[in-house]
Amino acid sequence: MKVSGACQCGNITVEGEVDPESVRICHCTDYQTNSGSVFRFNVSVPRSTFRMTGEPTIYIKTTAERGRPRAQAFCPKCGSPIYTTSPGEGQQASYMLRAGILAQGDQLIPRQQTWFRSAQSWVTGLDAIPKKEKQS
Repeated sequence: MKVSGACQCGNITVEGEVDPESVRICHCTDYQTNSGSVFRFNVSVPRSTFRMTGEPTIYIKTTAERGRPRAQAFCPKCGSPIYTTSPGEGQQASYMLRAGILAQGDQLIPRQQTWFRSAQSWVTGLDAIPKKEKQS
């Protein structure tokens, strides 16, 4: 499936081919801290199909549990997270693209949840919380 998207300010655009089966939610504590939210919504994009305009800022984070360095890319203007990958030029086999920036996000249904042991306890009960169509 072909996907495309942009950061909030439009400084960085992305596109690529994804396998809808690779869409996942990650509940790890690193992503909770990095995103300021309870999980990340990601899709894997092979290096061979990944295209990007603009130059992201890269932050190298050593993962908490596995001790592995990961390059986290975000827009230097608006701060939108773009992707995570292996650090080092040419080392990327794939990019974990932030599905929330993609125009096709509503078509990307998560197929897996990882690091669920770190999930907030209330995440599974979201359906029971009252809903509003928009903010009052």
